[in-house]
Amino acid sequence: MAERREPFSERCGSGLVARDALPRDLRRLAARIARCTKCTLHQTRMRTVPGEGPANARIVLVGEAPGREEDRRGRPFVGAAGRILDEALLRAGIPRDDVYITNAVKCRPPGNRRPSRAEVETCGPYLTAQIETIGPGVVVALGQTAARAMFGPGAALSKIRGRWRLIHGVPVLATYHPAAILYNRQLFAKLARDLASARRRAEG
Repeated sequence: MAERREPFSERCGSGLVARDALPRDLRRLAARIARCTKCTLHQTRMRTVPGEGPANARIVLVGEAPGREEDRRGRPFVGAAGRILDEALLRAGIPRDDVYITNAVKCRPPGNRRPSRAEVETCGPYLTAQIETIGPGVVVALGQTAARAMFGPGAALSKIRGRWRLIHGVPVLATYHPAAILYNRQLFAKLARDLASARRRAEG
């Protein structure tokens, strides 16, 4: 299937933070995120969770938002879904330390609810700046919220999962969120297969 080309900045970074005003350095970006009060999530968070991984990662994984354990520790995917992700990465032949892992939203929504569209759009410029700073070979959107952050608010995971699309020259793939495997173990093989596809694409 032919890949669609569209401007990266039109899909990410359309929120309330001026994208061009953000630093192109992951540590400085993390500091900006830590000070962010652009939406009400800052009122209930314990820590911001900007992301972690090498600044030259070939693969960037984008999840939904921090959960309780991530909020407590300030690191992405360290709870139950994180253990599923680690298992899937291992199956796909990808060392976790080789990928940059972040979320569409950098603060935990109360009660682990799904982030609102406004919250995703507000955090969008941070995600855009992270991806542009890293310059990865591929981006993988984990779950519906991340898929909509990357492809637009009308994206449906059921229709785009496993299909590559070029966004501003960056190949982007949507797949299941690891948390979905907690409720349906049969999805694990598809998640691992999509991650293996991302590894092959990143390796060129």
